[in-house]
Amino acid sequence: MKKFNTSPISGMQEFLPSTQAIFDQIKAKIGRVYHAHGFQHIETPTIDRNEILFAKAGGDTEKQIYRVIKTEESAEASTEALRFDHTVPLARYVVEHESNLNFPFRVTQIGRNFRGERSQKGRFREFYQCDVDVIGRNNLPITYDAQVIYTFYEALRSFVKVPIRIRINNRKYLNGVLESLGLSDKSADIYDIIDHSEKVPAEKTISALKEAGLSEENVVKITTLIDTHGDYEIIKSLGFENEGLEELKTVYLELQKLGIADSVEIDLKIVRGLDYYTGTVFETILPDYPAVGSIGSGGRYDNLASNYTDQKFPGVGASIGLSRLFYVLRENQLIDENTVKPIDIAIIPLGEDSRAKAYELAAKLRETNKTVDVILADKKLGDLMKHAANIADAGIVIGDDEVKTGNFMLKDFTTGDAKPLEI
Repeated sequence: MKKFNTSPISGMQEFLPSTQAIFDQIKAKIGRVYHAHGFQHIETPTIDRNEILFAKAGGDTEKQIYRVIKTEESAEASTEALRFDHTVPLARYVVEHESNLNFPFRVTQIGRNFRGERSQKGRFREFYQCDVDVIGRNNLPITYDAQVIYTFYEALRSFVKVPIRIRINNRKYLNGVLESLGLSDKSADIYDIIDHSEKVPAEKTISALKEAGLSEENVVKITTLIDTHGDYEIIKSLGFENEGLEELKTVYLELQKLGIADSVEIDLKIVRGLDYYTGTVFETILPDYPAVGSIGSGGRYDNLASNYTDQKFPGVGASIGLSRLFYVLRENQLIDENTVKPIDIAIIPLGEDSRAKAYELAAKLRETNKTVDVILADKKLGDLMKHAANIADAGIVIGDDEVKTGNFMLKDFTTGDAKPLEI
């Protein structure tokens, strides 16, 4: 009988070893793709100063930040908090180390972040994010936006085996449209309505635009705009020429050169809620599973470090919310959970005389980058084999004959086949 409630607290994830092995494998694949595309790995502290985190939090995010309180101090005395994403700590990192960095600085961070969100399916208070960013000094060519999107797409494609669609837009384009319609003073309300338009009936979006003070003519123009998606020529045909449209064109054509245009569309519904995006914005969906929603997003931020320095460090980044994505992939049975075991090989020594040989063999196998468990439980051979099959891909039994001959049979627990071990 339990003395305490030992279940994880609400909004936290933990897995059995077999599931953790799959999660770790996916995380490693993402890291390998980022590294293969020339991104350097860093880690920033999970705890940072309040003035750093709160400077760019804003809105609901600010309400969700976990403050760090020492036992002897009050909440008001707290000067530190847990990071809620990787981007804000990255801005601090770049300002702190800029004299030792090479720009454009291609960087990746993979780790846990924390937000006090209301717990619900697929939303966690502690979660892994896998970020990739390029930071420039003073300027950053718009073609890097396409580079980040391409790297992000390749990382997802390394483990997501169903079609992926990247929906891109540009905040400058939308700003220019609103300015040409005389609606700049209502941009915050309009962006919020656009951001929610996909989750509500069209009538509710129209009603919200009217309540925001838009004329019938402008309501028609905005609803036409947010219902438009496709390639650059379709967007151009709307008739709004501005800097954002030129940036959209550049990014779209660059993605064509990178060979992923078939998986990309310009979608004017995509505005992204975070205040620091200033140009390109994008979200990624699984078109065959629309209920899943966005599985990753990002965009261009030209002013992120402005709270910490007078220097200009424009950047573009993307983030895979791995904890949520892993949850929704499992919920939709898009991960084969029988393909990965925590251990490569389990060795079963039969008796005390076999253990030295088992240890020797395990050491040799580990030198070849195999993960090896030597099972020492005092059980019948059948029970030991069952245990080995539950934790490992393959097994080796070492008895007197194996000790004498030095020959070992490797049994594949998936197929049941056995073959001589070769090292």
